[in-house]
Amino acid sequence: MSWSRRLLTASAVGAGALVATTFAAGTAGAHGAMFGPASRIASCYAEGPETPKSQVCKDLVADSGTQPLYDWNEVNIANANGQARQIIPDGHLCSANRDKYRALDWARTDWAATPVTAGAKTFNFRVTAPHQGVMTLYITNSSYNPTQPLKWSNLDLANPIATFASPRTSDNGYYNVAANLPQRTGRQIVYMVWQRTDSPEAFFGCSDVDFGSGTTAAAGALAAQTPSAPTEAQISAGAAYSSVSHTGHGGDALTAQEAAAGTTSTNTAASIHASGSDNLLLGVAGAGLLAATASGVLLARRMRNTAVTA
Repeated sequence: MSWSRRLLTASAVGAGALVATTFAAGTAGAHGAMFGPASRIASCYAEGPETPKSQVCKDLVADSGTQPLYDWNEVNIANANGQARQIIPDGHLCSANRDKYRALDWARTDWAATPVTAGAKTFNFRVTAPHQGVMTLYITNSSYNPTQPLKWSNLDLANPIATFASPRTSDNGYYNVAANLPQRTGRQIVYMVWQRTDSPEAFFGCSDVDFGSGTTAAAGALAAQTPSAPTEAQISAGAAYSSVSHTGHGGDALTAQEAAAGTTSTNTAASIHASGSDNLLLGVAGAGLLAATASGVLLARRMRNTAVTA
């Protein structure tokens, strides 16, 4: 093999490696969250990671930083493999036992709650990366106390309120899930387990709902506490700040990085966006390397042709 051909081969391999690194390091759209009734993380993200309005969302940012909210669509376990009850301990259901999302497990009565009534409902799951799998929704039973951490025994596991076979496509970015709510009173939790069937990865979420006491006054009081789901504009604006990556499905392999980026309340969107800038620089560098490779090969060929002519 001539030296010019070796140069071409080596440069192409190097360029390919750098381009591959660029895509591996880039952020991904990852996977989704319940928007109706809005999950805890979706509700806090809708308030604005940098300027949350409710006290519980302010406390979440003070405790864990803004990054968990920018990563609202990634409360997951990469290797759950249908074993959620075995690997998520009591008191850690809403966070999927991930420290990054620990604030979601807080047993507080000031989480915004969606007013609901018993009967047939259509729940809306905002999916940013459709996956084939099974989404199962449960609701808390009579043993649930909103001032105590959520346990598996607090869920009516024998009677899920919905079972949805998720396809690889979505309806304009949503899965529409037919559910049937039983009779309840007061605050309850709808708990989501979305287990992929094309991967061991699973996603989890807690949505607070309130059945009220059946009085007009109670219904009026609930209206002020109703959570909002993020708008499409908010989703687009926050996408650049997401740290969610396809590598490891954004699971526990990223724990050290997440802890470094998200344990201070002074964490800002600008600092989070630095990783996105790094990826852009890598992309530019990759393009530059490819251009340099082409120029080097062209020069080598001209030198060889000149030598032959001489």
